[in-house]
Amino acid sequence: MTRLLEASMKHCNEICGIDQEVIGDYSRSEYLRRAINEKRCIIQQTKKEITGFLIFTNDFFENCFISLVIVKPSERRKGVATALLAFYVELAATPKIFSSTNQSNISMHKVFETAGFIKSGFIENLDEGDPEIIYVKIKN
Repeated sequence: MTRLLEASMKHCNEICGIDQEVIGDYSRSEYLRRAINEKRCIIQQTKKEITGFLIFTNDFFENCFISLVIVKPSERRKGVATALLAFYVELAATPKIFSSTNQSNISMHKVFETAGFIKSGFIENLDEGDPEIIYVKIKN
């Protein structure tokens, strides 16, 4: 059984562990802890474990913004990211939901396209030589 739900502090260590597995360190632990505490983190959970999480804000030019989608490496290519995006879109407080990824992150571009997001622009100079591509999903 798989559930999508708002993360609570009891999930924090497991979320931080997944993030560490993906990026190689615990540098975002405080950021993740704050997002969970502020009720801005959604998880996908099975009976055994958390398979992925999504962090969002509601202050991107008065629109919702998905700032982070992380899937446990062993659970990739199983629809976890797409499910997290779809679940959040339904909950989002604004009709436009934005997100972004580096130009080099081909797998995330495919996830956005599968989830019905469209390219909306780009930002240079965040990561040298790898522009950030902005996506938007407009709720019907």
